[in-house]
Amino acid sequence: MTEELPASRDRLELTGLRAFGNHGVYDHERRDGQEFVVDLSIATDFAAAAASDDLALTIHYGELAEKVTAAIERDPVDLIETLAERIALVVLDYPAAASVTVTVHKPHAPITVPFGDVAVTITRGRP
Repeated sequence: MTEELPASRDRLELTGLRAFGNHGVYDHERRDGQEFVVDLSIATDFAAAAASDDLALTIHYGELAEKVTAAIERDPVDLIETLAERIALVVLDYPAAASVTVTVHKPHAPITVPFGDVAVTITRGRP
C-alpha cells in the first residue's frame, strides 16, 4: 500500500546520489560490492526557513547526502527493499521531513539478460 503524501507540502529532491555497497543475495555481491544510485523526494514545508533564511529550519541536503551515503556503505543487506527502508529512516530523522519517497537503483544487478535499470521505490511518512 502506498502512503498518501500531504497535499500542501513543498518538496526537496536529491537525485542520482551514488555510493558503493555490498548488498545482495549472492556471495559475489557481498564480496565485490557494486554501485547503488538513490533518488529522494522529501515532502516538507519551506515557509519558515524561507521567511527567516535559517538553515536550521530546513533540511541541510549536503549533510543528508553524506548520511544516506553512509547508510548505503554500512552493513550489507540482502534486499534493496531493506536498503530503501534504511534510507527512509535516515531522512525521517530530520524533523522537517514529513514524508519521503526513496528510489534505490541497482544498475549492475546480476540479471542474465540485457537491461537498463532495476529499482525499488517506497514512500514513508510520519504516523
